[in-house]
Amino acid sequence: MTKPAPAISLATSPQFETPDLEALRDWARVHRVEEIECVTPDIAGIARGKVMPTAKFLRETGVRLPISIYFAIITGEYADVDHPQLYSDGDVLLVPDLSTARAVPWAGEASLQIIHDVTDQDGVPVPFAPREVLRRVLRAYDARGWTPVIAPELEFYLTKKNTDPDYPLEPPVGRSGRQSTGSQAFSLSAVDEYDAVIEHIYDYADAQGLEIDTIIQEAGAAQLEINMRHGEPMALADQVFLFKRLIREAALQCGCYATFMAKPMAAQPGSAMHIHQSVLDANGNNVFTAEDGGPSPLFDAFIGGQQKYLPACSALAAPYVNSYRRMVKYMSAPVNLEWGYDNRSVGLRAPRAEPAARRVENRVTGADANPYLAIAASLAAGYLGMVNGDAPRPPVSGGAYGRERDLPYSLLEAIDLLEADPELTELLGPEFVKLYSALKRFEHEEFMTVISPWERQHLLLNV
Repeated sequence: MTKPAPAISLATSPQFETPDLEALRDWARVHRVEEIECVTPDIAGIARGKVMPTAKFLRETGVRLPISIYFAIITGEYADVDHPQLYSDGDVLLVPDLSTARAVPWAGEASLQIIHDVTDQDGVPVPFAPREVLRRVLRAYDARGWTPVIAPELEFYLTKKNTDPDYPLEPPVGRSGRQSTGSQAFSLSAVDEYDAVIEHIYDYADAQGLEIDTIIQEAGAAQLEINMRHGEPMALADQVFLFKRLIREAALQCGCYATFMAKPMAAQPGSAMHIHQSVLDANGNNVFTAEDGGPSPLFDAFIGGQQKYLPACSALAAPYVNSYRRMVKYMSAPVNLEWGYDNRSVGLRAPRAEPAARRVENRVTGADANPYLAIAASLAAGYLGMVNGDAPRPPVSGGAYGRERDLPYSLLEAIDLLEADPELTELLGPEFVKLYSALKRFEHEEFMTVISPWERQHLLLNV
């Protein structure tokens, strides 16, 4: 895996004292920006949008997209959902969040991408747009005088290019000329095997003004983890959204793939998006810590809420049939919602930390999840716990991989749990839950039309 010359068109992303169109206009002129990518995440977290010349973007307002971008499943098919605009396919408006303007360092010419919010023709936010779902949960926190803080940890695999989906994925050939085959967790030599990809990731992140806390080798063959510094949930969801595209592009530049599938290879561990969570009060104090420095009742209640509501939240945290292949006992992904201090065998870990940094790590969310929806779901579970005063189970000090399963076995089971929970439905938004559930049921029906190799191997001549 040799390192080609980086295709970085801009030295850095724009830094605006006041993010407005005039500031963007001046910056774009100085840096001779040719194109603007107007992007917004769909239900799957895929970047949808339009690319246009910079002059057109600055001259015109009201970029439009058809509302059908929210009716598509991961295959690209459109689900037959009960929505008045399904067949008329009217336009929605993209509203730029100029604070998200970032360079597109892999582009052939100087370009910017800007994440957009989505409204209807009257300026009302579209309730099932992922950023709006997260914003709805954040408004609930704000109404209580609380500010959640999160830090995601995103796992992914590098693989050889795979152009035929009938063939299993394989690790790429590294710098040594060999493929990684087994567990090399935290090995620096294993990281060095893919230094070309990692250098591209650092270069691209630097060009986009994205801060990386650490990159490590995870337990799987050619499985890496990128950690982000803690911050405001919308900003961190934006970062995960941007990092997924950035990492894929870095891998492609080096002749391989990067995948965020929850379970891309049968004999290897799955990929998670662990979410560290804490909550501040109006004075910036961590509400999880009492005056004496110990855990507060709100800390307990947050954990109690995670234990109570995360099974239904699995519909957002584990959004595909493949997601549940990761959730198998003794395969490094907890299927329980026990909690414990500095215990990685439980679904909810409380890392050892100073009182001001007391937090809860959600270890069950998959890397395949839409970051906006997964973060919204996890924070919603904790919020409901704090509001309702839910008591957690006692902490676990030993291994918990063999504990009883708390999480659903399948996507359809998770969807049933989500639809049956009125508190979560109200907090996430009834229109969103209705549409999301319909899309996932349709997607599952599409999956059921495919015959797997397992079925051909074991059923063909035996039944």
